[in-house]
This record gives sequence, C-alpha cells and structure tokens, in this order.
Amino acid sequence: MKLWAKGGDLDKDIESFTVGEDYLLDRRLVKYDCLASAAHARALRRAGLLSAKELKDILAGLKTISDLDARGKFVIKRGDEDCHTAIENWLTARYGEAGKKVHTGRSRNDQVLTALRLYEREALAELKTRLAAFGAAVKTLAGKQGRIPMPGYTHTRRAMPTTVGTWIGCFAAAAKDDARLADALLKIMDQSPLGSAAGFGVPVLNIDKNYSAKLMGFSKAIENPVYAQFTRSKFEPAVMHLCSQVMLTLNKLASDLVLFSTPEFGFVKLPGKFCTGSSIMPQKKNPDVLELVRGKYHAVLGEEFKALSLAGNLISGYNRDAQLAKGPLFACLDAALTSLNIMATVTAGLEFDRERCVPAPELYATEEAYALVKGGLPFRDAYRRVGEKFR
Repeated sequence: MKLWAKGGDLDKDIESFTVGEDYLLDRRLVKYDCLASAAHARALRRAGLLSAKELKDILAGLKTISDLDARGKFVIKRGDEDCHTAIENWLTARYGEAGKKVHTGRSRNDQVLTALRLYEREALAELKTRLAAFGAAVKTLAGKQGRIPMPGYTHTRRAMPTTVGTWIGCFAAAAKDDARLADALLKIMDQSPLGSAAGFGVPVLNIDKNYSAKLMGFSKAIENPVYAQFTRSKFEPAVMHLCSQVMLTLNKLASDLVLFSTPEFGFVKLPGKFCTGSSIMPQKKNPDVLELVRGKYHAVLGEEFKALSLAGNLISGYNRDAQLAKGPLFACLDAALTSLNIMATVTAGLEFDRERCVPAPELYATEEAYALVKGGLPFRDAYRRVGEKFR
C-alpha cells in the first residue's frame, strides 16, 4: 500500500512516470532508513506514542529487514515506489498496528532526507579512507623513486627541472586538501532533518527531535523545518562538488600519466597488467584505465551541474524535482570511490625510466641566471645574457 493512498487508483502511466527509478536506487538506502526508523521509533516511545511491546516489535522488524537487505533478500517493488514504503508495508504485514504507527510524526520528506544524510555521512567517511590510501600510495612511490630528476612543464613545454617526488607529491597534497574539504562538509552536515516532517514541523505531538538526532549520531537537529528541506538542494550538490574535486585531482594525474607513458616521452612505464590491447593492432598497449578516470571527472562534473540546476528556481518547501538528484548523487560518489581505488593501484605500479627523465641542459637556464645574480649582476641583465643563448 502506498503511504499517501486514500482510496482510488492512480493512472498506471502516471504511476510509472512518477516512481521512475526510485524503487531501484533506494536499494542502497534500506540500511539507513532502518537506522533512522529505529531512532524515530524510540522517540515515539519516549513521547508515549508507542508501547514497550510495539517498540520491541518495530526494532526487531527493522533488524530483520536490515539483515535481509545485507543478503540481498529485501525486495522493493515498483508498486512500493521507494524503500520507505516497502519497509513500512513489511512492518505492518508482520506486526499490524505497530507497523501502522511507525510513520507517526514524520513525512516521507524528512524520511528520505534523513536516510540520505546517513548514507552521505558514511560515504564521505569511506571517501576519506580511500583518499588516505591513495595518498599513502603516492608517498610510497615518492619514497622509492622520488629522487629521479625529470622535466617540469609550463605551456606544455619543458620549463625547469624538478623531480619525480615533487611532481607526484602534488597529488598527495591535493588529496589531503580534498580530505579537509570532506571534513568541512561532514561538520556542516552534522544536523538531523528528522522531525521537520513535510517541512513545517510536527504539530500537537511532543516528539523530541534532538533525542532522535543524538541516537543517530548527529550533534543536533535542524531547528528550522523549512530549512531542513532546503538542505537537500544545498548538501547533495555540495557532496557532488567534493566528488568533482576528488575527480579533478585524479584527472590531472591521469592526464600526466597518459602523456608521460607515451613512447615519445617514455618517462614512466605502465605495467602490462594495467593496459588493454587493440582488436586490430597486435602491438598496442592502451592506457584505457587512465583515460576512463580522466573522463569520469567530466561525467561527475555534469552530474553536479545537473543537481545544481534542478535545485534552482524552486519555491521553498519540498518539490518532487528533488527526486531527480538522487541518481546523480549516487553516480558521483560511486565514481569518486572506485576511481580512488584504481588510481592507488596504478600509482603503486608505476616504474620511472631514469635515463628518459633526465632534464635537457636548457632547463637549467633559470639556475644559470640566478648564479649570475649571486655574483652581483642584476636579475634583468642576467636574464637577458642567458636568454641570448636561446634566441
């Protein structure tokens, strides 16, 4: 039964259109909706709206659903519309009146917000873990091959000498800042939307939303219920922006490696197990993995702009348009998490060719000019004197 049903049938084409892919996408939210529902049920019990027996049944049922979900056995049907309805219907079928009471004092609006917030919190923690693993792989590579000199580039032209350690180290620094951005986002998102209901609070019932917030590990509940709905337009694109920043870090590394591993450059060798082949050219070893990581940055950026665009020009309060940002959110997090794993593996397997990396003599021109400066010559005169050699 649909949570909003009041009798009468919905046109089947309209139903299919409005449900969209939510019943499929929501498979990853079952665990989090159960966690939020358990906290809400305890708050209902505290407010005297559930008996001890009803609370016990609901908590047992939610645990069973979570266990079924972990084994891929909890089914969300198109007719359920989403995981929230599927969970409530399951509880009602098993426990009767207790299941009917679990939605007291909340709306699907704050229900989906809360499940998403819990999902995002866990996903960001995992993103930080993978950023750290990627950074560690970079530092290990720098420790082993970092002293190898190599050319540095500006305008895609050889500029000044640098080292493998300095070049690869920039990506460890970027990953560290990406993790700091994740920390800032986690701090901002540390507020529970549960209790805002449809966006205007819960009248009459004395349900302590700060109590349920604490049970879920949030430092507080959002005070303004209208803002709770607004956060979906702010926090979800913010998570996607973090993903685009992570993917920009990996895009830059992948772009460098595609170039540096060409036979024309030959600075670095990609192990054969990282490369694919050609269906027509027997000699080819293609860096498809790097090209895909490079391309996924643009895909993630597109999803971020999609969510930002969806959020604009909507009046305050819940609007169904927000449903269309769920898929992009999941896609961005999936891309960032998998790409970090892949690039940590790639980085660990890189082999630099010391001879091919040796900077050409002209790359030391700036160093030569500074040597003249140390001897007392004004920099502009030293610059011109050395520059005469390269006219």
